[in-house]
Amino acid sequence: MSTLNEIKERLQVRESNTQELLRNIKTNIEELKKLSNKINDCWAYEDGVYRFYHQSFKAYDMQSYTIDCVELLKKLAPKNIIFNSFFEQIFSEGTNIKFKSSHNKQWLKHTRPILEAFFHAKYFIEMAVKSGNVISELPTCLPSCWAGLLYFYNLR
Repeated sequence: MSTLNEIKERLQVRESNTQELLRNIKTNIEELKKLSNKINDCWAYEDGVYRFYHQSFKAYDMQSYTIDCVELLKKLAPKNIIFNSFFEQIFSEGTNIKFKSSHNKQWLKHTRPILEAFFHAKYFIEMAVKSGNVISELPTCLPSCWAGLLYFYNLR
C-alpha cells in the first residue's frame, strides 16, 4: 500500500510531466500546425481513403503520414513517458506493411490497420494543435482534446 507521501510525489511528477507536455506543444505549435495541414491535405487524407476504397496499392502510402505524426508526438513527450499501449498496438499493426499482390484477395485484412493507425495518429496531432491553441495553463476541468492527449501520454 502506498503512503500518503508516495501518492503526493506521484501526483507532483504527473503534474510536472503534464506541464512539460503543454510547454512542448506550445513550443512546437507551428510544426504541429504544418503537419496537421499536411495530413489533412487532399493528397494525404482524402486521397488515402479514396485509394483504400479503390483498392490501390497507394493506400499503403498512408503509413508514411502516420510515421511522421508519431515522430512529432514523440518529440512532444515529456521525459520517460511512453505512449498509450492501445495506440502502440494500433501503430505497430498499421505500419511497416509492404504491398503484395496477394493482399488484394484479403484487402481489408491488410489495409484497414493502415487507415486505423493513420486516423488515430491524425486525431492526436489535431488534439495537440487544438490544445495548444485553447489551453494557456493546466485546466482543472479537462476539455476532451486535452484529456485525450493525457491518456495518449499515460498522464491520466
